[in-house]
Amino acid sequence: MLDTAPSRHDTLPAAPGVGFKAQHFDAIMRDAGAVRWVEIHAENYLGDGGRPLAQLRALAARFPVSVHGVGLSIGGEAPPDPDHLARLRRLCDWLEPASFSEHLAWSSHDGAFLNDLLPLPYTNATLTRVADHIDEVQAALGRPMLLENPSTYLAFAESRWDEVDFLAEIARRTGCGLLLDINNVFVSCTNQGRDPRAYIGRFPLDRVGEIHLGGHDEQRDDHGAPLLIDSHGAPVIDPVWTLYAETIAQGGARPTLIEWDTDVPDWPVLEAEAARAAAILTAARVPA
Repeated sequence: MLDTAPSRHDTLPAAPGVGFKAQHFDAIMRDAGAVRWVEIHAENYLGDGGRPLAQLRALAARFPVSVHGVGLSIGGEAPPDPDHLARLRRLCDWLEPASFSEHLAWSSHDGAFLNDLLPLPYTNATLTRVADHIDEVQAALGRPMLLENPSTYLAFAESRWDEVDFLAEIARRTGCGLLLDINNVFVSCTNQGRDPRAYIGRFPLDRVGEIHLGGHDEQRDDHGAPLLIDSHGAPVIDPVWTLYAETIAQGGARPTLIEWDTDVPDWPVLEAEAARAAAILTAARVPA
């Protein structure tokens, strides 16, 4: 059984947060620096107790918490797994997080679960299916969710919707919010020869409840063209910081997460990334 509920914070501040890693627990509790909130991956906290929930309880007493799902397969052919939804509901009822989010992707088929977040063709049928699944998730959890734009490496020939229009229509139909991952925008647009600034310029920033920043790896394809891989294992690069600053200038300050999930650095390195985001958010609030 889950123990006594932690203290609750209803909203995320328009300030930097970090994806929580257990090795950083002592450091963040001792001195969080620029960090004002934390995010967890839901699937790491679906058990009944133990050290993960004890740490989460202590964190939630001090920081607002965002829950980020990675296993609902929102874009899959089948509806979200009811047992998984029930476990998520139990976690959220206990934690009362300030935000819950998931990905515009699929990761399961015919009962098999894949260790990846796979892209979707943007068709009318996909739109209806994703909207139906989001309605099910929001009803099951009793709370609104945010939907994250994906990182992609190719475009489907059968797509009939532009990604920005597709996300905006899902938000309109379901009432969900959007999670804008700016590194994903940069990765996808670079891989497909599109302009990331134009993408942001058309994005419905009024629906954005959270922003993600992360690092990526750069490779070369067989023709020598750059191929960016969304790895979450490196610092945010300067062009992504520039795109982030332009987004904040255009749409206003938003809760901003630094994602670093592989090759996780020591706490001072991660906190320094958060401090850089804090400086951009502060500059946006200061009149010219």
